[in-house]
Amino acid sequence: MTIRRLPPVLIDRIAAGEVVERPAAVVKELMENAMDAGARAVEVVVRGGGRDLVRITDDGCGMGPDDLALCVERHATSKLAGEDLLAISTLGFRGEALPSIGAVAHLAIASRPTGAPHAFEVRVDGGVVTPPRPAALGAGTRVEVRDLFFATPARLKFLKSDRAETTAAVDVVRRLALARPDVAVTLVAEDKPAVIWPARALDAQGRAARLADVLGAETGANVIPVEGARGGVVLEGLAGLPSYSKANSLSQYLFVNGRPVRDKLLMGAIRGAYADLLPSDRYPVLALFFSLDPREVDVNVHPAKTEVRFRDGGNVRALIVRTLSDALAARLPRTAGTIADRLVALARAPELEQGPPGAARGTTPPLSGGGTWARTAAYAPRGGYDWRSSPARPPGTPMAPQSFAEVGREDYAAGAPEPPVQGAFDIAPPSADARADAAPVEAGDLDRPLGAARAQLHETYIVAQTRDGLVLVDQHAAHERLVYERLKAGLDRDGVARQGLLIPAVVDLDPADAERLADKAADLSALGLVVEPFGPGAVLVREVPALLKDADVTKLVRDLAEHAAEWDDALPLERRLLHVAATMACHGSVRAGRRLRVEEMNALLREMEATPNSGECNHGRPTFVTLSLKDVEKLFARR
Repeated sequence: MTIRRLPPVLIDRIAAGEVVERPAAVVKELMENAMDAGARAVEVVVRGGGRDLVRITDDGCGMGPDDLALCVERHATSKLAGEDLLAISTLGFRGEALPSIGAVAHLAIASRPTGAPHAFEVRVDGGVVTPPRPAALGAGTRVEVRDLFFATPARLKFLKSDRAETTAAVDVVRRLALARPDVAVTLVAEDKPAVIWPARALDAQGRAARLADVLGAETGANVIPVEGARGGVVLEGLAGLPSYSKANSLSQYLFVNGRPVRDKLLMGAIRGAYADLLPSDRYPVLALFFSLDPREVDVNVHPAKTEVRFRDGGNVRALIVRTLSDALAARLPRTAGTIADRLVALARAPELEQGPPGAARGTTPPLSGGGTWARTAAYAPRGGYDWRSSPARPPGTPMAPQSFAEVGREDYAAGAPEPPVQGAFDIAPPSADARADAAPVEAGDLDRPLGAARAQLHETYIVAQTRDGLVLVDQHAAHERLVYERLKAGLDRDGVARQGLLIPAVVDLDPADAERLADKAADLSALGLVVEPFGPGAVLVREVPALLKDADVTKLVRDLAEHAAEWDDALPLERRLLHVAATMACHGSVRAGRRLRVEEMNALLREMEATPNSGECNHGRPTFVTLSLKDVEKLFARR
């Protein structure tokens, strides 16, 4: 076959296959151009999923007729002053986007520099360029892309539905809006009302405000600020609470020198920082901004410029893990506010308002005492509520006096005590941990984050009172985190304290599990569990961690044997040890079903307040839920 030179139009269409993958790529390239031009306000319009129309209007520096003619030529750009590709400080730099878009669509670019008498417009239709001509436009630039891929119809078959393409385009706008909070962004997608994100300051407060604008007030209320630096790299941003997580990583927004990226190194480091706080199938919400010398990062390694390569990737990874871990550990005990909202929504679900089982919808079944479930405001004695007047009073108890005459005037004359008006259902004495006035409240306990313990429900959940609400604590999950953090602290300090067994325990296992556990003996020993082979299908336990001296050794060893198959030998030793510690902590914690005294409950609450990451257990579940008085009032439809 004879080698031939391809015509320029065909070259542009081939290049468009990489640069213009879908309508969202067009939005990305044009928004980046607007921001590189110094725009302070950008308007984005998307119609028909971006196939029918993409229009970007900005108030940037604009272009004259000569620059307009050059901008649609391949590899023509104003963003590279020299030939150094390692000193790139702009979002775009290749000069490929506009000619590639013009090769497969109807492209119109109108622009007017500040101070120019009028604007000029250039058009490109399927690769055919029309020279610039006068146009009407204020200062700035307007780029319109219509009938995307009309010149390459086969590409249309690979696009998704209009809704899916619009969603992808909106995600691009969100990422660039988060990257530049100082730029006002207006988004008009399909026939929906325009979304306006006002310009914010280019600092921590501005980023937090823009995050709340773009992702919603709920997200803004469930993130914490993070800040760190290491080896010339500065990290700032906002990290979501572990209890406010998502089912995928689409809510992770990463920016390197202002460029939105989705880099595997960065996402892997984030995963490691949240490893002890989230289940394996959940992902944190965050927006992280990295600033470093442009020469220390290569942004020219991906056609869409969504991936980067760091000169020192290990330094960046260590920065992410340390900064996020420190910020999450330093926070006060706190869980996502959405948990309380879900509880309120669940309590007010329609199926819970239908009455007890067997009752017809809209009716109220009778009570055994002859009353009904219906609310009645009329039944309220003037002096207060007397339980003996209730139709639901226990059988065999006397009715409350209905009038002064029924008591007897002579009794009052003789100084008899006045009949009680507010009576309690004191048929049997309450348990010590279920009566609020039996719980001694230390000075200041109500002002603490987790309040003062008031009761224990089902020997599993602790109810605590704060100054402006209540806290419901899962005692097993909470203590599991405490034990885990003690084991980690022991590892970091001088090793975990051990407790020798007076009589070594022999644990029978499957032969494969026993062999696997024996191979992990060194890792287990570092955490205070000393095991050794004891014939086929058995191990001998000589020492256990002092924290677990009361645990069921046999069950602990069997659980460890089951989990040993999941421990990846390729992981660092520290990571493998933490996997073991997580399993041990589960066995060393207070079990559900154990009754606690008030003093024990309060001690658990105080230790939670002093322990890092106590808002989540080792498996990523929340350890407590906070309900404000406002939330409680919602439960009873008072708000």
